[in-house]
Amino acid sequence: MKKTHLVRPMMAGATLALAAVLSLGLSACGATGSSANSGSAASSAVQSSDAGKSSASTSTDDKVAKSVDLKIAEDGAVSFTDDLGNAVTVRKPKHVVACMGSFANAWELAGGELTAATDDAYENYGVDADKVASVGRSTSLSLESIIAQDPDFVIATGLSDGKHSTGVSQSDLKSALDASEIPCAFFKVTTFDDYLRMLRIFTAITGRDDLYQKNGLDVQASIKKAVKKYSVSDKKPRVLVMGSYSRGVTAQDSTGMTGAMVKELGATNVCDENPSALTDFSIESIAALDPDYIIVLSVGTDAKAAERNFTQSVESNPAWSELSAVKAGNYKVLDSAHFMSKPNAKWDESYTILGKALAKMN
Repeated sequence: MKKTHLVRPMMAGATLALAAVLSLGLSACGATGSSANSGSAASSAVQSSDAGKSSASTSTDDKVAKSVDLKIAEDGAVSFTDDLGNAVTVRKPKHVVACMGSFANAWELAGGELTAATDDAYENYGVDADKVASVGRSTSLSLESIIAQDPDFVIATGLSDGKHSTGVSQSDLKSALDASEIPCAFFKVTTFDDYLRMLRIFTAITGRDDLYQKNGLDVQASIKKAVKKYSVSDKKPRVLVMGSYSRGVTAQDSTGMTGAMVKELGATNVCDENPSALTDFSIESIAALDPDYIIVLSVGTDAKAAERNFTQSVESNPAWSELSAVKAGNYKVLDSAHFMSKPNAKWDESYTILGKALAKMN
């Protein structure tokens, strides 16, 4: 039987807020933030709001906290700067909506409870659909569904900069939430450091420094061990990272999640040296790059379609079998859970899997 997602009824205040927002219209991304987002906290030092929890006050933590201007007031209000440069203040939220599955997971890893999330939170991160309402897909957000949850904190991605194919853009979402005086924070998460920065903010809000240590700093230490153990910097292999979609194949440079890990492990991403391959990608261009190692990622929600497309458009081409990396067996398909979805507290596993693959290169 197909599992249905919980939907909370629209609160009266939320209904009026939505009506007011829709009557005003949605403004551009540069709209002025609400007072809920622009206020400053009354504390000059970062401190835990729960003295009973273990402290994660390390030099790394101080650096992360300072990078987002993190402050915690005596009343527990947390102020910080999000990844779009917005000043945000959150006061012990109890109705939190996450507009991306990885953000929903990170909020739970910080000890927070969710009111609603996007569908990928159930599909990829095991968020309980019986307890957490759906606000649609992360690429087609429903403003009405978000407002209906009567949220006091909304977590959104800052990576989108235009209209989605359906639904509301992230910039319009901010304008609507500002008009309703609902705090909203935007995060850009591609690398582990991005995740760690977000987790530091979340655990400050929940008062769970112990979970910042467990799901952040401990993972960071494990990553450093993996990088040291599996580093290929002595060989400096030239690596191509490919993404296979249901409708095509692309290449990824070091600005992508897997590409960044490849670089940190000491390899050279061939697309960093040849950026034209990012837009003009073909078997012929791969042959010209002549990588020592090829990493393939299955991208998108339809993994089988992506695999089928890769077989038909790439592997079936005679030129593919003639590539040096393929002949040498230096060709690896990586799982989407560790290399497409953000692995969050399992990021160290991603480094280990990738490191082992590169270290075994012939």
